[in-house]
Amino acid sequence: MRMAHFIIRDAIIPELRAASRDDAIREMVDALHEAGQLPNADCDDIVRAVLRRETLGTTGIGQNIAIPHSRHPAVGQLIGTIAISKKGVSFDSVDGEPVHVLVLLISPPDRPGDHLRALENVVHCFRDEPLVKALKVSTSRDEIWRLLDGGNEAAQ
Repeated sequence: MRMAHFIIRDAIIPELRAASRDDAIREMVDALHEAGQLPNADCDDIVRAVLRRETLGTTGIGQNIAIPHSRHPAVGQLIGTIAISKKGVSFDSVDGEPVHVLVLLISPPDRPGDHLRALENVVHCFRDEPLVKALKVSTSRDEIWRLLDGGNEAAQ
C-alpha cells in the first residue's frame, strides 16, 4: 500500500493555515469535504472523533510529524490527506516540537486492517528523512503528490 492509494490529491494542503492541533484537524477534514470525499457527512462529528482519538495519546510522533486518525462510519473506504505547515502546529508531540507534516487518516469502522496498514505505511515512509525534508519545503499540491506517488521510492 502506497500513500498515494489513500491520500486524496484534491485535499492536499500545501500551506496549512491553522496554528493549533484542533484547528489543523478541522482544516484537514474540511479539505476532504471540499474534495467531495465526505458529501453527506457531519464534519463536526468527524473532527470530534479524531479529537477523541487524541485524548488516548498524541499522534504527534516526533520529528515534526503527526498522524491524526480515526475510524468513522461516514467513509466507505480509507481516505486521507496531508498538510504542510511552514510555521508549525502545536500538537503536544512526544518530543515537544511543533509539527510541520500532518497526515490525517479516516477509515470505516469495519476495516481495521486497512487502517493499521495505512498507519504503518505512513510511519515507514516518514523514516525517510530526505522525503520528510522535501515535503517540508514543498509549495504546491502537485509537488507533494509527486513525492507521494513515486517521486521518491520511500513513498511505496
